Amino acid sequence: MNVTSPPPLTASPQLSASDAPLISDIEMLSGMLAEVVLKENPTVYDYYTRFRKLGMDRAANPDDTEPFECMKQLAIDINPRDTLGVMKTFCIALNLVNAAEVHHRMRLIREGEKGEEYVHVGPLPMVEDGIRGTMEILLEEGNDKDKIFERLVRQKNEIVLTAHPTEVNRKTILRKYRIISELLAHLERPDLHPFERADTLNNLRGIISAIWGADEIRRNKPTVQKEAAGGCAVIESVLWDAVPSYLRKLDAQCQVTLGKKFPVDIAPIKFASWIGGDRDGNPNCTPEVTREVITHQRLRAAKLFLNDLNELYSELAISSRFSKELEELAASVTKSDDAREKYRRVIGHLRKRLVRTIKECEARLQSFDTSVAFVSAEKTYGALEGWEDVEPIIKSSDLMIPMRVIYDSLVQTGFELVADGLVSDIIRRIAVFGMTLVPLDIREESTKHTMALDAITRYLGIGSYKEWDEEARLNWLQSELNSKRPLFRIRDIEDNALRLDPDARKTLMVFKVASEQDPESLGAYVISQGQTASDVLAVMLLQNQFGMTKANGKLMRVVPLFETLADLNNSPAQLEKLFNISQYVGNISSKQEVMVGYSDSAKDAGRIAACWAQYTAQEAMAKVASKHGIELTFFHGKGGTVGRGGNPALYRAILSHPPNTINGRFRVTEQGEMIRQNFGTKEISERSLDIYTAALLRESFTKRVEPKQEWRDQMERISDVSCESYRHTVREDPRFVPYFRQATPELELGLLNIGSRPSKRNPKGGVDSLRAIPWTFAWAQSRMHLSAWLGVESLGRVSDEDKKVLKEMYDEWPWFHEIISLISMLVSKTDFSITKNYDDRLVDPELMSLGNEIRNKLVETRQAVIDISGTKDISGPHIQLMAASSTIRNPYVDSINVVQAEILKVLRSMPDDDSPDLTPELKAIKNVRKDALLLSIKGIAQVKSRGYIVQEMCGQH
Repeated sequence: MNVTSPPPLTASPQLSASDAPLISDIEMLSGMLAEVVLKENPTVYDYYTRFRKLGMDRAANPDDTEPFECMKQLAIDINPRDTLGVMKTFCIALNLVNAAEVHHRMRLIREGEKGEEYVHVGPLPMVEDGIRGTMEILLEEGNDKDKIFERLVRQKNEIVLTAHPTEVNRKTILRKYRIISELLAHLERPDLHPFERADTLNNLRGIISAIWGADEIRRNKPTVQKEAAGGCAVIESVLWDAVPSYLRKLDAQCQVTLGKKFPVDIAPIKFASWIGGDRDGNPNCTPEVTREVITHQRLRAAKLFLNDLNELYSELAISSRFSKELEELAASVTKSDDAREKYRRVIGHLRKRLVRTIKECEARLQSFDTSVAFVSAEKTYGALEGWEDVEPIIKSSDLMIPMRVIYDSLVQTGFELVADGLVSDIIRRIAVFGMTLVPLDIREESTKHTMALDAITRYLGIGSYKEWDEEARLNWLQSELNSKRPLFRIRDIEDNALRLDPDARKTLMVFKVASEQDPESLGAYVISQGQTASDVLAVMLLQNQFGMTKANGKLMRVVPLFETLADLNNSPAQLEKLFNISQYVGNISSKQEVMVGYSDSAKDAGRIAACWAQYTAQEAMAKVASKHGIELTFFHGKGGTVGRGGNPALYRAILSHPPNTINGRFRVTEQGEMIRQNFGTKEISERSLDIYTAALLRESFTKRVEPKQEWRDQMERISDVSCESYRHTVREDPRFVPYFRQATPELELGLLNIGSRPSKRNPKGGVDSLRAIPWTFAWAQSRMHLSAWLGVESLGRVSDEDKKVLKEMYDEWPWFHEIISLISMLVSKTDFSITKNYDDRLVDPELMSLGNEIRNKLVETRQAVIDISGTKDISGPHIQLMAASSTIRNPYVDSINVVQAEILKVLRSMPDDDSPDLTPELKAIKNVRKDALLLSIKGIAQVKSRGYIVQEMCGQH
């Protein structure tokens, strides 16, 4: 059986026949852009073409240094205004390449299916990392159909959308690029009339012209509310259609391959969000903002469901043959003009209830001065009279139950095809999105709770909670959890009668807001920098103080986030303590969720040490949970991007997790630009959902490789050595911090206005206080990618005997194989000449030696990877060196890098913004250069993850 498809451009060492349509699309779009630029500014057009030609020459012959030297000189010669125009052109050109590739992903899947003969034909692609291919593999391995179906129905995967600032594009611009991808698909229709083709081409030209004329730079930092609105926009514009479409295809595939119909009200994949609830280090995420975001999400969900029911009302004009349950439900609706058409009678009542829901949400939002705009229901739904007389829909069951009655009635009375249409889609949307669109997680840093409880204990005169040791804290927390006497009156917190400091009161008011919400509106309460069992009990106690209990269903699950090397290593002992506390176990219904931090642990200890700590911590925590009969779910804070611990080969990554740590339950974050890449269009979203679903199913049947003791010993040794090497450079070398800030645009990233959250937890701190995202982002800009590989060079310094063991581990242990393969892919993205040019232009002479030392370590890392993988090419078998992708992208990004280094040099030499030496003329020039810098950062960000996601989207090979 063949379960592969043709390799995509970015997984190919050279361009192939299958890539010809992509090249054609790129040439067409580039030509349209060139026409616009030439018309608007011939000088910019000239510089752009010269830079691009030099970049193409360099890509064609990397050993020839002349094109690169000419490029550097051209970057020096160009004036500020033309620099801005050139950076804008390159930015748009790269986005057009990406838009063409989005379309090419799905083209390759379709082409790969043509001419193939399969036993089970279905709507989903026949690729290994899709549900159709996975089912076929599992059947070939001798697994029972009923068992496969049972596990598929039972598995749970939740994708958590976060607002981490890596999406550099404005939402309005993103929408235009999405339309370009859709128009490229439209052009391939075989029945397209010549006029329609010409009209589509003109639409493309118009969109590209509009993009050129738009300001691609965010002039103001987004508010948390606007970030949340952006997350909702992904659901409204893409996922609202993509999710039921995929589940419909999953149902059809189950019927074809397994002979069973997938339950219409089961959701194997759900979504949640941090946007509006993540207050870790973000002073802008206030309790009031959280309340507003939750209300907005309910408003949006109600409007979406109302639109669906308006359509369904028009569709279901059936006037006979109803089930008994439907008859009874219709009879319970007292006021309706639909006497005979009983489906409409029920639907009409639900519409009124949704209007009531919308009206109440709007009334609450009108009390918020900062609320983002919304269209009043008075104008849109005023025709539905009688909404004042019905109750709003609060819980998803209020909508699910009557929709299931409608569905079952249609099936029982011979209207199965009608039931499998819009009715099924609405039920699936209810199952996935509920009445909240996405439940909101709350995240807060552990010391905030410590300080709040400290303020309370000091007010009560019983001592300082902050000063107590862990045993004293646990004893007091357990005592208070058993006590029916509250620590304080809630109104005293609202009125601040306790005279708490603003931060402590703000922390407590978050619990007040949470206690006022319907439980479906909220997800997990995540404790960042979680270290001890008392950190978890503290949050449970504070919930209880505000009336959030297991008994009333309002108790949020408390999720410690272990994110540093020490915290990961200590995590099993903390779970052991928690599971030995009867009050705690009695409150969690034998279920516990733990979040594993990937980016912060890698920033703390380097990639190898962090990966091993994550592996052993999950392994040990799973054993602790099993011992106590607790169902443990791991929440993976990977973010999606490779620099933060994500793996673009998602399917294999899930299969390589430690044994007995997934068990059909998987929760993971998707951040910033990864949300766009994985869920930016309907087709790509369906492919992403298919990969997640297939991976979880395959994992539940996969017999895992248990690492030998010799391998474990080896991992302990190389983790210690790599961590020591990493920390020696990053923490102990006094040259490192100034070098980092000079050799990368880290200091300038704040100009981007791409997130509501400050880039540092402590504005006065150094690298330790810098968040993992700007840390990774800055190194990606200079093409050094240091955060992804530093410390790995130590693997090349082991004995020959140890190298044999590492080679054996690579060949026989999937987890270690994936780690090395991912590092090799990241190292293949580095560029020595580019990084050295940043040093030459920006770094003080006394720091240059560190740059050379780091590049020497990069050489060692490359060699170590080659030795372990046994390949001649650094990229290894995991993915080719992407010569084909580089041929297309590098002529753009190389030029941007060279110009960016020059912009940084000039900007840093200009007077500060508040300096009297900054004349109006200089200020105008400086502002132009700042804009050019921001566009250069945006341009490079377009390619830091692109090219690796495509392989995954087009299937495993």
